[in-house]
Amino acid sequence: MTDSQGRTTAALSRPRATAVSPLAPSTVNEAVLPGVVDPDGIQVRTRPARPAGPGQVVLAMEAAGVSFAEQQMRRGKYYDQPPFPFVPGYDLVGRAVDAGEGVPGDLLGRRFAVLTKTGAWASHVTVDAGDVIEVPESVASADAETFVVNGITAWQMLHRLAGIRTGQTVLVHGANGGVGSTLVQLARIAGVRVVGTASAKHHDAVRALGATPVDYRAPDLDEQLRAHAPRGYDAVFDHVGGEGIVASYRLLAAKGTLVSYGTASTRDVQGSSKAPVLKLFARLMLWNALPNGKSAHFYNIWAGRRRLDTFRAALRGDLTQVFQLLADGALTPQVAARVPLAEVGEAVRLAESGTVVGKVVLVP
Repeated sequence: MTDSQGRTTAALSRPRATAVSPLAPSTVNEAVLPGVVDPDGIQVRTRPARPAGPGQVVLAMEAAGVSFAEQQMRRGKYYDQPPFPFVPGYDLVGRAVDAGEGVPGDLLGRRFAVLTKTGAWASHVTVDAGDVIEVPESVASADAETFVVNGITAWQMLHRLAGIRTGQTVLVHGANGGVGSTLVQLARIAGVRVVGTASAKHHDAVRALGATPVDYRAPDLDEQLRAHAPRGYDAVFDHVGGEGIVASYRLLAAKGTLVSYGTASTRDVQGSSKAPVLKLFARLMLWNALPNGKSAHFYNIWAGRRRLDTFRAALRGDLTQVFQLLADGALTPQVAARVPLAEVGEAVRLAESGTVVGKVVLVP
């Protein structure tokens, strides 16, 4: 097994100095979801810090994202969220300030990105050393943060599931959002033509990213989308779910691929958090059974984690390529706002408002 820098577990098992790192914190500030609450009900508390355990690294958070997953968690609607109370936060960028037994001391002071699913909305976060991915020092932390979960998601959907090729045409729903804007940019870099749905006020931003914008509220939406791709789309990326997923499937070309990665349309619907996802899964399975050459997938970033070495290697390889594109200036970070952790309620309110382009980022 290798770590984030390609070192073997033998390197990870080297003993570290027993002295406590001078960078290690004494306290941790964290945002807690106590239950189903309005954004103002998210609590910020301080607790004593705990040292890194064996194989662990403590990261001092420099940027953490506010994504759709946390918006669902606030409502108790995320498919497999933990029981309340808990600290949300799907991903972060931070600097290593403490390392546990078996972790090389040279990780200290270096900057890493990591997927957490929960726990990232805190001043200091403890993670497994094998999960961290180094961030180029030439890239600002908030900029890198916009491409952690969004970058991995977009890259893997485009290249691992849809297998996009130069000259194809794809449709991206929500092209102004965090994942959507990343999908647009990565697809354009790959030589793919992109049509993107967004509200009219975001069309200039979507156009600047290289996509052809279409108003998702237009009464003749399907007709407009078909006019841009008369033979159908080679891939459609849909985070909306609900009944709209049927239209997305029908817009596919003869051998097109539908990639679903969310159920945003059911965010505020009362009832079971699992029912919309299970209904979506059933539809995708049914469509895949049809002998029409089309394919339909649901993207789950955590799929394959049971094969931990393979899972980590894929994340590391994919995100490293995304970070390199960012460092080279090929990707433009879409930072909607930088909000202090102490004002997390305002950050969530802004992210849910539908008024911003890109990602709201929490900073210490």
